[in-house]
Amino acid sequence: MKPSSLLKAAVFIIGMSAFIQVYSVQAVLPVLMADLRATEVQAGLAVGAAVLGVALMSPFMGMLSDAFGRKIFITASLLYLSLPTALLAFSADIHQMIALRFLQGLAVPGITVVLIAYIGEEFETGDVARLMAVYVSGTVFGGFMGRFLLGYLSEWAGWRGAFGVMAAVSLACALFVWQQLPKSQHFTAKPDFQTAFATLKSHVRNRYVVSASLLGMCVLCSLVGCFTYINLHLAGPPYRLNSSELADIFTVYLIGMVITPLSARLMARFGSVKTIVLAVCLSMAGVAITLSAPLAAVVVGLVLMSSGVFVTQAATINYIAAHVKQGRSLASGLYYMAYYSGGTIGALLCGLAYTGGQWSGVVYTLLAVQAAALLVAVKGMKAV
Repeated sequence: MKPSSLLKAAVFIIGMSAFIQVYSVQAVLPVLMADLRATEVQAGLAVGAAVLGVALMSPFMGMLSDAFGRKIFITASLLYLSLPTALLAFSADIHQMIALRFLQGLAVPGITVVLIAYIGEEFETGDVARLMAVYVSGTVFGGFMGRFLLGYLSEWAGWRGAFGVMAAVSLACALFVWQQLPKSQHFTAKPDFQTAFATLKSHVRNRYVVSASLLGMCVLCSLVGCFTYINLHLAGPPYRLNSSELADIFTVYLIGMVITPLSARLMARFGSVKTIVLAVCLSMAGVAITLSAPLAAVVVGLVLMSSGVFVTQAATINYIAAHVKQGRSLASGLYYMAYYSGGTIGALLCGLAYTGGQWSGVVYTLLAVQAAALLVAVKGMKAV
């Protein structure tokens, strides 16, 4: 089939819907800490719990959809996502919120992993590349819009009312996707779990998969740690930003919609590994700049930091594609498991760092994590 405008819109909305909820609470962490009497570490876990859910489910969702189908998993996951999102509005304490955030995260791989398989099966090579670009743009936009929307809604309707609106958005997106996403025409059920687990076993011994996974873990550890605790830093003196102003800060995330396509040119010229080294160094420079006092300098630092992360992620995925010839979906699942586990680690580790040393403690922790990423890239990855 050829992708229509409505299909492209559905793919964009799927990408957006997958990530509109994952990081949204970052914009309202100071408010949640006050209302739910949460510590910095507990507030960070409210972010990390969703990421942990994504990590745990990612390796298995591909196998399940291989056995049972594509569209049903995508639409069911979108519908399910609206339920814990709505229940967040009724959270009595931070522990309930953390549990519901974990349930949100469990839905995401049923959207992301399965959509990638769906696109690969249903479209020709040229159309696959175009639809994947649409999907990636949707994920970046969703990551921004979740923080932006929840931040502004919480100013107008309180954070509980804001979560109610966010649930309605997820439900509306699910209904649109159900109507516009065509049924699979080329899907063949492959419920061979024994072969899948044998492939999984070989991947965990593959240095290319292991190196890429470790790098991904470091990457999201630094991104989640940075964008979670910068909110607490900017909500305090001398900045004292409110929820909507913190939401504005996340417009730097949109740089990913520009940077991700440009990363292909860097990889074509320098190769994946050199591109990763350059991108991590850029990210480290950005983190260091956030120690500056002027708000404008902090924003510039965040732009550089996030740009480095987006390029690193694109180059790492390209590295996996170049080195893994069999069981690529499972290899991608392992990568995403490590990647999102890194996000949970970042939320916890940087929470402890913030408690002990405020924002400067977080910065030094992030630089150490990124130094580890450089070590993995230089020592563990073969240039392509």
